[in-house]
Amino acid sequence: MGKKKFNPKDWQNKSSTKSPKSNPANLENLNKIKVQTPDIEEITQRIESTATDIAPTYPDWRDLGFALADALGESGRNYYHRLSRFYPNYTEKETTQQFNKCLKSHGHGITIKTLYHLAKQAGIDISVPIVPKVLRKKNRGSDSGELEDLEDLEETEEKPLPTIPESIYQTLPNFLQWVTAKATTPEDKDLLLLGSLVAISPCLPNIYGIYDERNVYPNLFLFVTAQASAGKGRLTLCRKLVEPIHRSLREQSKAEHEEYQRQQNEYASTKDKTDRERPKEPPLRALFIPANSSATALFQILNDNQGVGLMFETEGDTLAQTFKSEHGNYSDGFRKAFHHEKISYLRRKDREYVELETPRLSALFSGTPKQVSTLIPSAENGLFSRFIFYYMNIIPVWKNVFAGSTDHTLDDYFRNLGDHFFDFYKTLQHQKNILRFTLTATQQDQFNAYFSQAQSQYLYLCGTDYIATVRRLALITFRITMILTTLRIMDNGIIENPITCNDTDFHTALELVKILIQHAAKVFDALPVQTETQKQPNQKQLFLEALPPEFSRQDYLNIAKHLNIMDKTAQKHISKFVQSGLINHFAHGKYKKGK
Repeated sequence: MGKKKFNPKDWQNKSSTKSPKSNPANLENLNKIKVQTPDIEEITQRIESTATDIAPTYPDWRDLGFALADALGESGRNYYHRLSRFYPNYTEKETTQQFNKCLKSHGHGITIKTLYHLAKQAGIDISVPIVPKVLRKKNRGSDSGELEDLEDLEETEEKPLPTIPESIYQTLPNFLQWVTAKATTPEDKDLLLLGSLVAISPCLPNIYGIYDERNVYPNLFLFVTAQASAGKGRLTLCRKLVEPIHRSLREQSKAEHEEYQRQQNEYASTKDKTDRERPKEPPLRALFIPANSSATALFQILNDNQGVGLMFETEGDTLAQTFKSEHGNYSDGFRKAFHHEKISYLRRKDREYVELETPRLSALFSGTPKQVSTLIPSAENGLFSRFIFYYMNIIPVWKNVFAGSTDHTLDDYFRNLGDHFFDFYKTLQHQKNILRFTLTATQQDQFNAYFSQAQSQYLYLCGTDYIATVRRLALITFRITMILTTLRIMDNGIIENPITCNDTDFHTALELVKILIQHAAKVFDALPVQTETQKQPNQKQLFLEALPPEFSRQDYLNIAKHLNIMDKTAQKHISKFVQSGLINHFAHGKYKKGK
């Protein structure tokens, strides 16, 4: 029976009107503002949350570029794109060219205060609280009036982690563009993208690739961590993308079980069983596997489903508590499943020894930072390095909970996407030949070059315990390229063998991992057990990220001063960066990033 073709445009929200502009701000009142990169990130997120074009005229847009170039140098390019994309005729090429001009020409005295002026003029709240380490001095002597510094308090404001660039979303396969179309913030969009990649990863039958001379499949592990009520609950929408597959498997299992019961009754009523074989119990078919299953139950469900399964839990401590139980500690098998390694277990019911040859388990969890440390107290056993981590930024802006369509909910929208993906799943399932995914020779060279540099970078920044994370992120990147390229089949209807990754999807995967590797480093740094080499990874990383593509000795000393890094410490960092190949000392007092 035919289905009505799913058209995502029928489910899109109507564009909201722009925020009304207030009277021009008095620039003199902005002189008291303390300029910090976190402030720029916060203001940018507020602008993005309202989709406001703060620079509708060319002079405003030009000055915005000058402001970002003056304050951040090359690092301001991403902000320029993020703030420019709400202009109706925005193009990535034109914006890139304009920012290049701003970097070369300088702004004739234009500073970052112009950004605040434009934002306030467009009706955006530009107040950003800054919490210093020492808040104030206090009179502790009732008679002497002696002033003493308070102890350093824990810093409550942290530099926001980067989100996936908007330009990435414009190049995704159509299905993933539909998935992320309903996002309201950059973090929301990132969650929907990563969550859908993981949910889809066990549902691409007959697809494999060869990595390090081993067969690998698209399966991914993801842990989204954030404080309570930060918005990570949106991940549940990604579950609906594959629920039709789970439902189909459960219906098949139910029909097979009913037939089994009928045969059992017939067998039991037969007096002469000499020539009758006892009916064999059918497998328990399902896609979703509860995280609180016993170890034997988990492995048995995987075995019943040809090794395929998806663990999808919005409370990360569910798995942590299971690992602590007597019969639920399947951490070893969980780690083996990531690499499709053989898992052996004993069925207690009939004392049958079973070997699960090629487990293809995917997993998605979310929870608070404390739940991460409960599940993964250290990086030593390898569980940490198998996960994609995404650390959500807290956005202190109230969301309009009544915005959007009242006729069709997000649940309706994602259920329809799930039906659309189910049709594609059945197409892959019915392929006669197993399809091999491969990178081109050029892509392989670029892949090796990037991860060689990333390994050197994070060896110095985070120590040897983080090397496993970099190496497994490389495998994760390969798997992401496999998923993206397979989803392209939905766009063009062309199935080839082998399936060759196109350059767009390859670069998309690399850009994703450049963001994810920073998020993993953030979570890694917060693990309870740390070695001496992990004392100050944030300072090194912030320093490296702040350096422009090409710089002088005085440039890096100025940047170090801005980050409160002593000159000698900065010189030590630069020396280490040169030794590890992260920067090139090409002339006296002259440096540039990369080899």
